[in-house]
Amino acid sequence: MDYRHDRAALDGLVQAGQVHRDAYLSEEIFELERERLFSRSWLYVGHESQVPGHGDYITVDLAGSSVVMVRDTDGSVRVLINRCAHKGARLVSEPQGNAGRVMRCPYHAWTYRLDGSLLAVPLKAGYEGTVFSQSRAAAGLSAPGGVQVYRGFVFARLSTDGPSFEDYFGQALKALDNMADRSPEGELQVASNCIRSVIRCNWKMYLENVNDTVHPISTHESASSTARKVGNEFADTVPTAMEQLLPFGAGYDFYSKMGATTLPHGHSILGSEFSIHTDYSDVPGYREMLEQAHGPARAREILSYSPQNVVLYPTLAVKGSPQILRVLRPVSAGLTRLETWVFQPKGAPAALLERGLTYARLVFSPMSVVAHDDVHLFESQQKVMASAGNPWVNLQRQFDPAECGQETHDFEDGNNELVMRNQYRAWLAMLAQPAAQEALA
Repeated sequence: MDYRHDRAALDGLVQAGQVHRDAYLSEEIFELERERLFSRSWLYVGHESQVPGHGDYITVDLAGSSVVMVRDTDGSVRVLINRCAHKGARLVSEPQGNAGRVMRCPYHAWTYRLDGSLLAVPLKAGYEGTVFSQSRAAAGLSAPGGVQVYRGFVFARLSTDGPSFEDYFGQALKALDNMADRSPEGELQVASNCIRSVIRCNWKMYLENVNDTVHPISTHESASSTARKVGNEFADTVPTAMEQLLPFGAGYDFYSKMGATTLPHGHSILGSEFSIHTDYSDVPGYREMLEQAHGPARAREILSYSPQNVVLYPTLAVKGSPQILRVLRPVSAGLTRLETWVFQPKGAPAALLERGLTYARLVFSPMSVVAHDDVHLFESQQKVMASAGNPWVNLQRQFDPAECGQETHDFEDGNNELVMRNQYRAWLAMLAQPAAQEALA
């Protein structure tokens, strides 16, 4: 199927309440996602606390493009394409480190300032009398089409074509504000490292599951039932691990009243009224710290907002309580890298970080009693989806024809699959727009 040039075929992938399996299996579709979706969306790069000092850097893969996030000598955070302007060699190979005051290519020793500008080249006299000064190489390292640092979170849009940061995320930015505002100082500190997983499935399967309130009752039945049995042995104080696992056994009725919101561009808020995380910040002395920093009314507002998951489409899922980001790094149609980052609100009790780290290990580590269930199902789903029979993935629960053509919805029932349908409407809208170079071809 020629999805690149056949608009009717592309449109046919998403129907009112179902998605064709090619959306998950086709490498052609994945390449279109890279060109038309990921390149024009604002993708999470990292947090500025990962590069605290001048010259500190991290390297990240953004949908096939290697980038380096570095702290410049003027204190600003830069995001640059990790590709030497000379012959395209990878400039920085380590996942993190310190470059000093310059970055030097290991191939031919071209040297760049930390803002990406070209500082020196070997045999400089050899370029005299040429048009080198007018070449793109002379301008130094390339940069993404847009870079935004928001409350310490660093995002990049690879293409110059696409919406502004504020227009793209809109109301969804409240989730990042809430994370930062949970610090009495208004700032976050990332934990020293993250949990990285490689899952042999399409990235959209994972992102659907982030908003799937029906699966925990069956998928994680063994984890929740075991937690109940163990929890019964503790008469007074339930250990943090049990406290965090027990809610996975909440019934369908619990999720039916938690509330949800869909937003433009595929973003969503699951648990707009309450979630299984609502009481996770009940740490002795913490509320008083926030009240002193923000005032009682604002402190109540901050702590009362604890959605189950906020999706900043297409690759970021936010949990304000506990303070966790999950970042999807799609590799191919059938391979996804997942990063789970935990944050500590500066000036808050250390117990908040411990709760976040415990939750990340319990729920998102690939060998945890929770993630193990999910990964098994994602990978088996990817394997058997090409089997003979029904080629459609069904997302019709509580479908209402009146929802079509609208992007923003507030509704009570978290079991409504509208949160997933909203993702695919945004997905198709972006894929239907050829990239600038395609339009000129």
